[in-house]
Amino acid sequence: MKNLNGKKVIVTGGTRGIGFAIATRLKHEGATVHITGTQPTSSLSSDFIYHGVDFTAPQQVAKFSAVLAQQEPDILINNAGINVVNPFCDIELSDFSRLHQVNVEAPFQFCQAVVPGMKRKGWGRIVNITSIWSKLSKAGRASYSASKFAIDGMTAALAAEVAEYGILANCVAPGFIETDLTKEILGEAGMSEMKKQVPMKRLGKPEEVAALVAWLVGVENTYISGQNIVIDGGFTRV
Repeated sequence: MKNLNGKKVIVTGGTRGIGFAIATRLKHEGATVHITGTQPTSSLSSDFIYHGVDFTAPQQVAKFSAVLAQQEPDILINNAGINVVNPFCDIELSDFSRLHQVNVEAPFQFCQAVVPGMKRKGWGRIVNITSIWSKLSKAGRASYSASKFAIDGMTAALAAEVAEYGILANCVAPGFIETDLTKEILGEAGMSEMKKQVPMKRLGKPEEVAALVAWLVGVENTYISGQNIVIDGGFTRV
């Protein structure tokens, strides 16, 4: 059974990695799926409705927020994000601000844009993709962790405000997943070393994250809200 027939979904950062896996899974569940990417156009198949949006450009974020408010999606997945790894005292304020603009400010505006429509319908689902670095941190992760802790806190407050309207808002916190971004940050040697530290002795797959997101936004989830659910093969528990 397709659990999302008739539902309109927005997945930001949906052209690759976790975002693409989520978009593909929700399309399979019967939803009409809109995705965003940084390029003006996309070569992806017609399975998705594409929107080119540069989240570092406030005017483009505001314009897309207006589109979301007009379209009134049933489900919003804030997945797009960037990462910068630097020693604390070497972080440029411009880089810190740019990262928060993409990782925090844009999702905040998109949530504001979709909530009124969800309230009118009496139903809605929001999932914000955080990271294990929203649960813990390490050297070099100050900018990224600050943004992901912020999204977790924002989501908890949002969930408290909208639950009575039938809207559930949660975070999903992936651990080390086999994506292009992970390869860019860790490199092949780093990925091999990380596999040894994960209790399951492997990295996660984007499709595994997508399956969790699909359940959270589907018909079976009727009571989970305000949570930041970790999917990391046990890494943060040992």
